[in-house]
This record gives sequence, structure tokens and C-alpha cells, in this order.
Amino acid sequence: MAEVSGLKVGIAGAGSVAFGNAALLEQAGHRVMLWSPSGTRTAELAAGAPLVAEGAVEGTFHPAVAHSAEELAIWADVILIALPAYGHKAVFDALAPHLRSDQTVLISSHASFGALYLSKLLSTLGVSPPIVAWGTTAVTARQQDVTRVTVNTIRAKIDIATIPERDSATASTVSRRLFGERFVEREGLLAIALSNLNPQNHMGIALGNMTRMERGEVWSQGQNVTPKVGRLLEALDRERLAIADRLGLSVRTIFEHFHLSFHVPVASTSDMNQEMHEAGRGGTGPASADSRYVTEDVPYGLLPTVMLGDMTGQTAKLHQAGIDIFSAMYGIDFAEANDLLPALDLQAMPLADLKKLSKQGFPTASG
Repeated sequence: MAEVSGLKVGIAGAGSVAFGNAALLEQAGHRVMLWSPSGTRTAELAAGAPLVAEGAVEGTFHPAVAHSAEELAIWADVILIALPAYGHKAVFDALAPHLRSDQTVLISSHASFGALYLSKLLSTLGVSPPIVAWGTTAVTARQQDVTRVTVNTIRAKIDIATIPERDSATASTVSRRLFGERFVEREGLLAIALSNLNPQNHMGIALGNMTRMERGEVWSQGQNVTPKVGRLLEALDRERLAIADRLGLSVRTIFEHFHLSFHVPVASTSDMNQEMHEAGRGGTGPASADSRYVTEDVPYGLLPTVMLGDMTGQTAKLHQAGIDIFSAMYGIDFAEANDLLPALDLQAMPLADLKKLSKQGFPTASG
């Protein structure tokens, strides 16, 4: 990474990705403050325990701990949102009154047009920091306990877009200053909405391995992306790419995703995952049915893709089937579990209006 002077990065979240990012940023010479909305995951760090990282990032670190959204926002130069999408709305609501136009907000990773929701909140306050939506996370990680994290990989490429678009150069500079030359600018928030492959991939993996999850087994995720599961993931990918094509957008394929994220040669999806497993980088699958692979990715990942498919006339029937099947399995209507889309009323919005907002965001009260 190029030489940098340290920035103060406030991380909203205290799970595996938040801890992995904290270790990566502190290793690079930046200062980090973590905020756990519940306070439970940062209690030991607040009491003086170090954050210990192993794997792709090694070391012992001492991030500061905030006790409120206000404390985090006042302290930070940059705000990094690093928690599951089902927590985004509540965190945006808590942070918005304290954010400043001279800050940058990074959403890692972006889901369900959350950047537009935050833009709408801030527009009423006359505040307009650049909001940077990432198509995925900088790291994959597994939290061992409330003070230890294993960083599995640092991604080589991350798709990003900024609202308002006029701030994209400044916002991209901030991302690169923090995390290095790994960012690929895409054509607005709609491209980012179709760039996160986790929901489609997690859908196929969870459907193919649900009994392992329910029984709490320890299982290799990469090894169990078998040929039939791999073909399902590729079919889901074709649906997503068709929607992007209908919108005139360029987004990465599932083959590029695994190649760039996990550093394996391009092959079939199953073969790439088998290679990841053989190299010891296949990861461990969820050991519970109460997994974000379902509780986050179905309502906040599959549902927006289905919505965009309906808006463009490019039906995402497999994505819709996933929502319906998981709803039946869990006894939950996952189509009603998303709190961001109703707050924006996107399903009633003309596509032309959504395209405009995805580039410009909501205008501030002052203009």
C-alpha cells in the first residue's frame, strides 16, 4: 500500500468484517474507533483488551471504542458502515443527525439502496457528505470471539459508486487512501445494486447445505459448492447479468468474482471453489440456520434484484423462487422483512426517477 498519513475511521459495527477492517486499517497506520450499537461486542475492547488478528492480517491492535453514534461521528474523518444490512436503517437513523459534509461515508457492503435512504435523511438536514457504496467488503473474516478475528482474504478488487456522482473523484481518493489500489468505479448506484454477488451465491449454498446448517455441523463451504450447486449459482448469475444488460450496465461475472476475491484461476464455479478448498481458503459454512446467508441476503439482496427485474421487464424467476422457498422453510415472509425499500417507496417509483436518484442522490434542503 502506498505511504499515507493516518485518517480517523469510525466503524459502525463490531462483527467479523468490522474487526477485520479495523485490523487492516490500523496496520496501515490509520486510527480506528469501533461502535457496536448494542455495546456488547466491544465491551472487552473498551475495558482495555487488544484486538488480535490472524490470517491475511496479523497483529495486536488497540482500536478506540465509541459508546454512541454521536461520539463516533464527532471523532471520525470517515465513517465506515460494516454490519449486516438488517442493521443499516437503524444505524443510519442514529448517525444522520451527527454527520458533517466534510466527512465521507463508506458502506461496506452496500445493500438494498441504503445509500439512497441515507441521502434522503441527510437531505432534510442540509448535510451532504459523499456516500460511497461498495459492491462487497474489503475483507472476508471470521470472528473467533469478542477480541479475536481471523482475516481469510483481502479482496483484490471492489466495485464502488458515489452519490452524488460529482463527488466520486474525492470519495474514490479516500477509499484508496485507506485501503489501497483495489477499487473499480462503476456506473452509479444501480450498478452497485447488481454488483454484490453474495445474495445469489449464499442462496445456492444455503439451499444445498441447509441440513448441515441446522445441525450445526462444521463443513467446508468451498468443498460443498459441488457441480450441481455451482450450476445453480451460474444460473442465478445469468439472471443478474441480464438485468444489468437491460439497464446498460457493466458488472462483474461470478467467474470474475471468485477469481478476484479468492485468487484462483478462472474455471467453472464449482471447480474454482474446489481449488479454494484445496488451498485452505474455502472457508467454513454457517453452523446455524440463523445465518445472515438467509436473514440478511434474502430480504436485502434477493428482493432488490427481483424488484429491478420487475422494473426492467427482465424477470428474475430463480431469485424470486429463492425468496419463496426460504419463506416457506423459515415460516417468515422475507418479502416483508426489508425496512429500507418501503422507507424509499422504490417499488412505486418510475425507473427513470430511480436512475436519476442513483446518480445524484436527494437534493439537500439548501439546494
